[in-house]
Amino acid sequence: MNRIEFIIPTAIVLFVAFATGWFANWLVHRFTRVSPQDVNELDRMSQELHEAEETRDQAIAYLQQRESELSNQLSQTEAELRAAMDGLREARHDAEEMRRYVEHIQAQQTKV
Repeated sequence: MNRIEFIIPTAIVLFVAFATGWFANWLVHRFTRVSPQDVNELDRMSQELHEAEETRDQAIAYLQQRESELSNQLSQTEAELRAAMDGLREARHDAEEMRRYVEHIQAQQTKV
């Protein structure tokens, strides 16, 4: 086998390999090509996702604000409850003192 007989079959094999690779690449791109409808669908989906994220952020902000308001209201109510309980305790103490005083006065009157 001389040099020309070796070069020609090698060139043919390389050309066939190149052509096969190019054809395979063309087929892959042909079947995986993204259609304009798919691009439009992706754009619509991304827009909807963006709107959903904005809505979620607004809901979170509203819930945090509402939680803060309710927390403040709860602390005010607890303070009012403590004040009322202190007032009730004072009133019971005063009533007990008055009861003792009245019993003491009645006891003195019955001795006389």
